[in-house]
Amino acid sequence: MSFDLNYLIPAFINRQDVSVAEFNELALRLFKHQFDFNSPYQHFCRLNGKTPRNVFHWTDIPPISINAFKDLNLSCVDINCCERVFMTSGTTRQDTRGRHFHPNLDIYNLSMKSFFKKAFMSSHEIMPMGILFPSDVELPNSSLAHYLKLVIDHFGTDDSLYLMSNSGVDIERFIQFMNFSKEYGKPIAILGASFSYIHLFDLLKKRGLSTVFPLPNGSRIFDTGGFKGQVDDIDLSDFYDLLTTIFQIPLTSCINMYGMTELSSQFYDMGQQSLPSIKKSPHWVQTRVIDPITMQECTPGQPGLLVHCDLANINSVSTILTEDMGVIVDGGFQLLGRVTGLQPRGCSLTVESIALTQYE
Repeated sequence: MSFDLNYLIPAFINRQDVSVAEFNELALRLFKHQFDFNSPYQHFCRLNGKTPRNVFHWTDIPPISINAFKDLNLSCVDINCCERVFMTSGTTRQDTRGRHFHPNLDIYNLSMKSFFKKAFMSSHEIMPMGILFPSDVELPNSSLAHYLKLVIDHFGTDDSLYLMSNSGVDIERFIQFMNFSKEYGKPIAILGASFSYIHLFDLLKKRGLSTVFPLPNGSRIFDTGGFKGQVDDIDLSDFYDLLTTIFQIPLTSCINMYGMTELSSQFYDMGQQSLPSIKKSPHWVQTRVIDPITMQECTPGQPGLLVHCDLANINSVSTILTEDMGVIVDGGFQLLGRVTGLQPRGCSLTVESIALTQYE
């Protein structure tokens, strides 16, 4: 890996006063590095008639589909030298899983911590965290498990707990954490995959337990992953109504994170004031929307496929073509759902497979 990029990208992430021109310059340097050292990506670029000699703007960098992470070793270094490999969840049919190779996690961790602090923690430095997802020990190839470990390590108090394992939701631990929050009386946070909350609420009902747990004022709820087609008759509005009713917090305290294994950065909304909410990017990520048929840039307000250019994706490919439909709006973008006909994927499917074994 280029020493310059290993220095320049963290420095860019740590800065606050950055310009579009500076982003473009760094994106082009990263593209040249990945073209030179990521052989499968270079082949893809050449097939598309794109090289560092004729790409002059970050919007011209060839985006590679997330499906390519299933079939290709998209890495600038020998994959055997990588500290961590994050894998997509796949399905119960043992489909091929996408793989994202990381020589080390320094830039990934910096990206996560920098934007999480700004987008989720607000004025708090630390708070008790209840995690509705298995640990990174149980799921060592899960980017979300690693992400939530960073949350506990850097933003959680000593009272933070995992409320879920590979065996499913731990109801006793959840009740313990709720009792603690009542006595604590100061803001706490609960974080997990969106589908984890549905399983939690179902288990509470099955055991005849209370389904109202008022949280202290200022508490926050975090969800990510959506439902990936795994839940019938639940839409976003119903889901967040459920969260606000059960935890007695306002919609503005329900924060959704949008991320994916193939990226090294995440996107957040500032609460559910509107649905779909507006997702915001850190300054080291730029997002555009393209027409899924023509693959050309959409006009403002026109929905299309989201393309993210993430400078923290230093070892793989900076520019990713997703399977997610969205639209650019003032302040960010709105996520409109997945392209019709594509198989569901993502961290919620991990939770679904866990839950299925729990109910058997």
